[in-house]
Amino acid sequence: MLLRVALFFSLFVTALWSFTPSGFQEQKILEPEEAFKVSLIDKNGTAAVKIEMAKGIYLYKESLSLKTLSDPPRELEIKLPEPTLLHDDEVYKNSLIIPLFGLKAGDRVEIKFQGCSQAGLCYPPITKTLTIKGGEVKKSASAKNEEEKIADVLKKESFLAIAATFFGFGLLLALTPCVFPMIPILSSIIVGTKNITTKKAFLYSLVYVLAMSLTYTVAGVFAGLFGANIQAAFQNPWIIAIFASVFVALAFSMFGFYEIGLPSSIQTALAKKSDEAGSKGGIVGVAIMGFLSALIVGPCVAPPLAGALIYIGQTGDALLGAVALFAMSMGMGVPLLLIGTGAGKFMPRPGPWMNAVSRVFGVVMLAVAIWLLERVVPAQIALLMWSALFLGSAVYLRSFENIGEDAHWFVYLKKSLGLLLAVYSVFLLFGAFSGAKSPLDPLSSLKREPLYAPRSEAEKVTVESWDQLKSILQKNDLVMVDFYADWCVSCKELEEITFADPAVKERLRRFYFVKADVTKNSAQNRDLMKRFGIYGPPAILFFKKGEELKEFRVVGYKSPKEFLSILDRVEERL
Repeated sequence: MLLRVALFFSLFVTALWSFTPSGFQEQKILEPEEAFKVSLIDKNGTAAVKIEMAKGIYLYKESLSLKTLSDPPRELEIKLPEPTLLHDDEVYKNSLIIPLFGLKAGDRVEIKFQGCSQAGLCYPPITKTLTIKGGEVKKSASAKNEEEKIADVLKKESFLAIAATFFGFGLLLALTPCVFPMIPILSSIIVGTKNITTKKAFLYSLVYVLAMSLTYTVAGVFAGLFGANIQAAFQNPWIIAIFASVFVALAFSMFGFYEIGLPSSIQTALAKKSDEAGSKGGIVGVAIMGFLSALIVGPCVAPPLAGALIYIGQTGDALLGAVALFAMSMGMGVPLLLIGTGAGKFMPRPGPWMNAVSRVFGVVMLAVAIWLLERVVPAQIALLMWSALFLGSAVYLRSFENIGEDAHWFVYLKKSLGLLLAVYSVFLLFGAFSGAKSPLDPLSSLKREPLYAPRSEAEKVTVESWDQLKSILQKNDLVMVDFYADWCVSCKELEEITFADPAVKERLRRFYFVKADVTKNSAQNRDLMKRFGIYGPPAILFFKKGEELKEFRVVGYKSPKEFLSILDRVEERL
């Protein structure tokens, strides 16, 4: 009996305790400021919103939203960790950190969310405003693009590993459009040298490649440290015209109109010195050509180059960056060494064959001159020059003369080739007068579909400054920006091959296509590139609601197949 009374009394006391103020403490309802403490983590170039939740408090994932309070406001992309399931809802408990991307000092961010207490109370939607106080916010490692991953290699790998890696990058870049034109330049130097030997051909090729590599290295370090593109500065029309005229002069020399050389007395003196010192005069000339070729012929940017420049700009470590750039340049020069040495080894002996080879390289020199002038003259003028070159080549091959009955088979081959060149020159002539722009597609004027297909034909899709681009980004949801320059070979290859591909064109209709033309390298052009950390074209950027999807940035040429795979990944993200 006593045991039952004691048990009843204990139950009564427990029930009574639960209704007292002290017993109700476990069920206390917190104020919103106590339940959700919102703060900004803002240091070392990174920023994030932190939400600390009291015990028993949670917030709903679907209620979270972030936007900037700029003019106009824009939604920010949110990267969140895996949520917890609670009553079939995705929620977060304890604390939540939300990284912020693409912001700079002074930007204001508004965050909205809603949550509940496990005690049974749900809070109304909460809005907080935070201001970025530190420097420009950098993106997280999970959202790095190709060139930034390459920059990370420089930060982590050993000295030898970096040199080997970038030498490999150079080998891969060796036959890109920006390097390929150097092959005929070096070959013409070898062909135009009298009494060439395999040893001398190798020496000249090595000097050319070393001069090219040192120029790339110095120009790259300068660009990384100071954000200046020396190669772009050398695309001045006057500089291009002077350099093109040099090739024209070399071409006419190879045709036999005159011989470029010093007075005989000086040549005799130099010959004696050359026997003793290894042709110093010739070596200096080859070095100068290597220097100019690096600055004027191949100024395009590729991912490894951009990665090295980003590393130099971020760390200020010019020495390691220079090693990487030099190793990459030497890798790019390997085919030049092989071809230049081979040109010396297999060069025919003086005679009719030698004269024919010289004239062939004379035509190549004229082609290089026209290729350079394409950057600074109207497309129609360039097409006229190409047409004249091919027609002249057909005449030189005697394509319009009769062939004798006992002619060698090679004569028929020459005439056939000449007739093909003559027909092609007619197409180029037609293209020049019908509005075509590319010698690879002289009949493009017959096509009605524009290369760039904006959503409204009345809207401009070519910009040259940040203000112009900013206006487009504010008005359009999905934007793709192509950084382009007339003097950039890879840019034209992208335009004429990749963007002209039917499958690519169809996929790009989803985007508002903007061409950022930085041909002039003006102050506005440089400011536009600097805002996005671009050291030179080509570069392709994707934007969603004004925010760049930075991990999908493209630097350098991509084939249609490669570009379609990139578009697949972009659309998955969208």
